[in-house]
Amino acid sequence: MYFLFSLDLVSRFDATDLDRCVYMMARIVQYNKNFILFISICVFFLFNLPSLSVAFTQSERYNFQRSIVDFRSRLNPKYKKVHRKNTKYIIIHTSELGLKTTLRVVSKGKHLRNGRRTNGGHAHYVIARNGRTYRILDKKYVADHAGRSMWNGETDISRISIGIELIGYHYAPISEKQYRSAGMLIDILQDVYDLNGRSVLTHSQVAYGLQNRWFRDVHRGRKRCAKNFIRTKAGLGSTWPYDPDVRAGRLMADAQLSEVFYGQHKIDHQLDEANVISKRNTAWAIAGEDYDSVTTVYKFPSGRQYTGDQIADEVGWNRIPAKTVVLLNHESSYKLIKDNGPIKTISNGNTAWSIAGKLYNDETTIYFLPSGQIKSGSMINDWDDLPAKTRLIIGYKGPYRLNKNRTAFRIAGFKYKDQKTIYYLPSKKLLNGKEIRDFSQLPIGTYIFLPTTL
Repeated sequence: MYFLFSLDLVSRFDATDLDRCVYMMARIVQYNKNFILFISICVFFLFNLPSLSVAFTQSERYNFQRSIVDFRSRLNPKYKKVHRKNTKYIIIHTSELGLKTTLRVVSKGKHLRNGRRTNGGHAHYVIARNGRTYRILDKKYVADHAGRSMWNGETDISRISIGIELIGYHYAPISEKQYRSAGMLIDILQDVYDLNGRSVLTHSQVAYGLQNRWFRDVHRGRKRCAKNFIRTKAGLGSTWPYDPDVRAGRLMADAQLSEVFYGQHKIDHQLDEANVISKRNTAWAIAGEDYDSVTTVYKFPSGRQYTGDQIADEVGWNRIPAKTVVLLNHESSYKLIKDNGPIKTISNGNTAWSIAGKLYNDETTIYFLPSGQIKSGSMINDWDDLPAKTRLIIGYKGPYRLNKNRTAFRIAGFKYKDQKTIYYLPSKKLLNGKEIRDFSQLPIGTYIFLPTTL
């Protein structure tokens, strides 16, 4: 019935009506083709043009640039400034040091294994834990920051890139304030050099190493630097889904870094073990090429310490015990950071994180500031804000105040003379139980701290 009705309607159309219908159908088809072409062009430009971030206003960008601390006058005068001819990449680093030491090293230089010292110029910018940004070297010059490096077949990435150092460790979280400053700085640099999101890489992605005990040929993984950098927190989109040099056979892959950056089920950027040796977390996984350096310190669970260059002869790389703590970039003699019992001191490049790890902000970590203040870790906003010569104890409860009716024995029991029982005198002196000769002479107002295991 419906078919007959439709034929009846069609039979009433004259030639003009049919021509008009054909014309309209042709217009609709042409419109759809144009629409599809328009969408295709939009998608192409979306994925191939430099990123145009809308995360920051012009006012925010202007204020950020004005807030950058100009540190260029501290640059080693021996550093030879060379104009960079081309800029293809922005390389993100983690300093593996605290702020003061990092500023000194990137400006003045660092010690090499052969005893020589570099001439500085190791970054264009440094971003502190609180987000404050320092300009080390004018962005138009080449900075010596990437070392032995390769990306997509090109080597010596330093000469075609900008280097940004984030204060912190590759096994510790990057602060939210750092991410905001890094995102804004990257946004500005991308505009200046007409770069897209794929241009932003980490040092651990581009660095490569020579043959060693873990690799039989040239390989990725010389540095672990900034493998904890989470792009989305800096406002960056997706990046390379693979390592072009590994895919092309120019380099061997590093299994852990491949999982971090390109794995289908990417592993956590911060391993639970952090800088502690385990079956999964080897010396290489923690320190990269610096595993056997004199500036890398291995602190065994027994309390014994070795520098990286001592392990092979005195211990053996296969005999490093689990739970050994690995400390990087200690330029001074390792004796300066020798374990002084339960009382630790922030100095010589040490930070609260390098000493206490994830417990730096735990309530059982107690800080004794040079000013005389006592703070638990839960009161500390960030580990790099603490002044030098701050002392700390890890895994303690207290304080328990000494008075006439509350003696050391009544507070600590038979452990009152123990080395792990800590006394903080009104004179700001810290002593353990073994160091006190006459407990009857302890002044009123002395605070006692006990291990949480007691």
